[in-house]
Amino acid sequence: MLRSTAVKASLCTAALLLTLGAGVRVQAAESVSDTGLAGIMPVLDNYYVATAEVEKGEAEKLLDTFAKEKEEPSSDKVEKVKSPYANLGISIADNYVNIRVKPNTDSKIVGKLYKGCATDILATKGDWVKIKSGDVKGYINKEFLAIGSEAEKLVDKYADKYATVNTETLFVREKPGTDKTIVTMVPQGETYYISKEFNKWAKIEIDQGEDGFVSKDFITINVKFKYAISIKEEMAKIAAEKAAKKAEADRLEELAKEREAQRQSSNQQSHQSSSSNSGSSNSGSSNNSSGSSSGSGNGQAIANYALNFVGNPYVWGGTSLTNGADCSGFVYSVYSHFGYSIPRDSRSQAAGAGYEVSVSNIQPGDLIYYTNSSGTVNHVAMYIGNGKVVNASNERDGIKISQYNYRTPYKVKRIVK
Repeated sequence: MLRSTAVKASLCTAALLLTLGAGVRVQAAESVSDTGLAGIMPVLDNYYVATAEVEKGEAEKLLDTFAKEKEEPSSDKVEKVKSPYANLGISIADNYVNIRVKPNTDSKIVGKLYKGCATDILATKGDWVKIKSGDVKGYINKEFLAIGSEAEKLVDKYADKYATVNTETLFVREKPGTDKTIVTMVPQGETYYISKEFNKWAKIEIDQGEDGFVSKDFITINVKFKYAISIKEEMAKIAAEKAAKKAEADRLEELAKEREAQRQSSNQQSHQSSSSNSGSSNSGSSNNSSGSSSGSGNGQAIANYALNFVGNPYVWGGTSLTNGADCSGFVYSVYSHFGYSIPRDSRSQAAGAGYEVSVSNIQPGDLIYYTNSSGTVNHVAMYIGNGKVVNASNERDGIKISQYNYRTPYKVKRIVK
């Protein structure tokens, strides 16, 4: 539909010039951006361009021809534009297909192209195609690929659209329209997933259960696919997951040692007190001390520890740093690993955890709280420095890093004194 409309628009331009008595030659030109899938994903806006050249003495001849044809010019007068998806391939394998150095099943495997991942088609050799997807280049059997027009049919299924804010501050509204309630404000350069697209508005997902509408006049829309993963990248991913689990285990072990040392110190103080005053008992205060909200580690150390879990999944109601946590469960568990006890949910944390500081005095490890349109706290993130936060955002992005003002901050709390 887009191609047909664009070509008709070009022909309308030609018809107008002919009416004015000018001879024209119509040609469609292609404009392709590398936004989204490298090398082939188009920016769909302004895709076709009509050009016209006036040649002296041809006007009358062309006017006669146009009067006879009345319809669109024949194909020999309009150059057919190559589909921007002609070299697009999308994996249709059940799970993944191996990418090999040479076009045979005996050659070395250099990567994997999972179902729905996209690739550039570089060349065809019999039943094999040479591809480039992400940082991986090699060969796969073409039976595992949808190519060209077949791949184009799968774009909406496997590609995601993201909005990048291109103005200093952009209002996010509850419904499409400049007179609708403002949900929050988002900063320039931040990128959000587009869940729905309308004529002049786009619905973006900010955090789990928190979304709103932004004007298309102030965003850049990019189409993004998932790409192949190289064996090297896969090994690095596995290593990162192991490192995160080890960091969690090591910190828990260290915390256990710290608590045991505190317990022994408390028992020793209690014993000394009992010896000096056999009529009193401090066992109750000892128990309260071991269960207090005090812990160890400074804010920067806590923030650095939290970064070990970037890329791990978001799970509503979860508190696992490796298997999944929601926003408050994430910061709750991070602080628990340093011996600090804070409320489980973000609203209770904002009300009762630590003490409030201003945004201008924010430090790594501080917790930033955000509200919905009704003013109720519904999200928390941890400041890590340099204007950034780490947070368990949503099921699509998991635990990620964002600008601290990727939505309007409401309150900052400091846990570490």
